[in-house]
Amino acid sequence: MREIVLDTETTGLDPASGHRIVEIGCVELFNRIPSGQTYHVYLDPERDMPEEAFRVHGISAEFLADKPKFSEIAEAMLDFLGDAPLIAHNAEFDMRFINAELLRHGFASIAADRVIDTLTLARRRYPGAGNSLDALCQRYGIDLSRRSKHGALLDAEILAEVYAELLGGRQTTLSLDPAAMQHMPARAVQLHSSERKLAPRLIAAELAAHAAFIEALGEKTLWQRYFASPT
Repeated sequence: MREIVLDTETTGLDPASGHRIVEIGCVELFNRIPSGQTYHVYLDPERDMPEEAFRVHGISAEFLADKPKFSEIAEAMLDFLGDAPLIAHNAEFDMRFINAELLRHGFASIAADRVIDTLTLARRRYPGAGNSLDALCQRYGIDLSRRSKHGALLDAEILAEVYAELLGGRQTTLSLDPAAMQHMPARAVQLHSSERKLAPRLIAAELAAHAAFIEALGEKTLWQRYFASPT
């Protein structure tokens, strides 16, 4: 299952007030495990950077002056997202900004039913507790030492770890079904049978001792009934 964890940084809190996206970070997951594929871009917001926003993410208007505008990256971003479910923390905030930008440049908005909000998941699992991204990282023992300021790609990478924990841990399923493996992405790890059989590691005396032990169990054992070769 392919999913995309995403985060944004902006010039403010409300796109209706003229605030814009300045950074987008996305992390691709397969079966809740990062695939190593990411999408990251800084954007020229075509406006100033308020001091309060700069204090949060440390991205200045001067740094963004030569960066692409959203209209220049919209198709590449949408190609990366594909039709995968989107994962975000306080997703309503990020999606308001992304959809405002998409609509501004003539693209269709992203439907709400495609988005999973990890803040909602956390509130259901830990009602009444602190459920900010920082609080969840502390609860799950996720390292935050690299996070001195907010950054979209870094926060998306951290959120991918939090999301896995919210859903019960980082384990995933293992399938050896050839039909299922045909639908796996090319960069996913696949298991194949060896073309060469391994040499036996048991010596003749060990094989004989094992055969004698099985014989001593009698013919009514499960081993004899279901697993032993017919004689």
